[in-house]
Amino acid sequence: MPKKDDGTKKPASETVPDQRWKLQVFYLCFYGFMTQIRPGESFITPYLLGADKNFTQAEVTNVIMPVLTYSYMAVLVPIFLLTDYLRYKPVLVLQSLSHISIWLLLVLGTSVLAMQLMEFFYGITMAARIAYSSYIFSLVAPSRYQRMASYSRSAVLLGVFTSSVLGQLCITLGSVSFLTLNYVSLGFVSFGLILTLFLERPRRSLFFNRPEGAGDGAAPAELDKMARGDGGGGIRGWQEAALCRMLREVGALARQPQLRLWSLWWVFNSAGYYLMLYYVHILWNEIYPTMDNRQVYNGGVDAASTLLGAGASFAAGYVKIRWTLWSELVIGVVTAFQAGLLLLMNTTSNIWLCYATYVLFRGSYQFLVPIAIFQIATSLSKELCALVFGVNTFFATVLKTIITIVVADKRGLGLSVHPQFYVYFGYFTLLAVVYLLAAVGVGIRHSCRKQPAELALAKELCQLPAEGPAQEKSLEAGAM
Repeated sequence: MPKKDDGTKKPASETVPDQRWKLQVFYLCFYGFMTQIRPGESFITPYLLGADKNFTQAEVTNVIMPVLTYSYMAVLVPIFLLTDYLRYKPVLVLQSLSHISIWLLLVLGTSVLAMQLMEFFYGITMAARIAYSSYIFSLVAPSRYQRMASYSRSAVLLGVFTSSVLGQLCITLGSVSFLTLNYVSLGFVSFGLILTLFLERPRRSLFFNRPEGAGDGAAPAELDKMARGDGGGGIRGWQEAALCRMLREVGALARQPQLRLWSLWWVFNSAGYYLMLYYVHILWNEIYPTMDNRQVYNGGVDAASTLLGAGASFAAGYVKIRWTLWSELVIGVVTAFQAGLLLLMNTTSNIWLCYATYVLFRGSYQFLVPIAIFQIATSLSKELCALVFGVNTFFATVLKTIITIVVADKRGLGLSVHPQFYVYFGYFTLLAVVYLLAAVGVGIRHSCRKQPAELALAKELCQLPAEGPAQEKSLEAGAM
């Protein structure tokens, strides 16, 4: 009997000819690599503060830079939803157009307003990163996702590393000006737009564009399972209802201790991490205000931190401990280490020591990121996982915005860069104290639960000799 054609039930990546989806993944990784080649990116701050633009440090710190946080906050949720609804490619085109706008404004803009607009487009590019990272869902089956996602992330990290090294070589060895480097970056991002146009637009996406009965050959997806409980209202109606129910389920998941802990780490620590990242170049310029561009090593430091971060992320995959017991302690120790690095970074007058502390700070953060991803995602469907990370990122952005308004914006305290870093040091110190106190609490609860079990075991062992003769006598009586 001929076998039935069950091709409709196979994962999308298996119904497509084998070479095609492999070529699509390869092209996506090549695209991810090339769009990171922006050799002028590490030198934007010295470019703004230098003779080319001649903005004051107060203007850059308290007027221009805060717009990046506000822009990211404003566009994060709309882009998160549009990415799925429009099926990735239009948002990637928007990201490329925003990159071109950034470098056109850097090259041609002369006013504070133009630089604020540049930061607005920068916020769009940051929010649109979700389109690239989630595009892989549409190309491969869930069984292949983990490996393919690691390929796409590796391509991005390799691109960032190559871009930083290229920029540093141009500045140090080629004596290229910052303005020329920005023209080179404009050329690369324009090429990135051309690459974007050749990306294939998927026919399905994670939430809004699921084909009827899509399960990708694996267990039914969360939306599909929830759809069965919604009778009527059409496909759009059940999708909206299912998304609302999934959001409620995300709230219920917050009761799980490990998911709650690592989600809180994601919110609070990533907010502090990115604030440090935004303002550290201004700190370097304050510590070492050189007029010789060849002695500005921002690109080399970014390359080193990217390399260490990639290595730390890789090493984290081999850490095998009992996370339910040790998570708080590990997070507390790493956060305390980061607080110490921030204090040293802010108080030293040696630029090389400041560079080294920055590299270590980024490496320690990247070490915990894959652990957090695993601890959050280990028991969730990919739809719930995407929602949890989306919610975490949103709350981190809200917190980051509040801190920026209070600390950095001229309408708030309007602090200069050194006082800001003292605030960030205090912020990480407070987090470390909370995490370590939580670790003490977990240890006490664990020992309290362990003691009754040990006592019960000891009691059973003590009773064994007494029960032995009695059992023998009963056996003898039965035999007689």
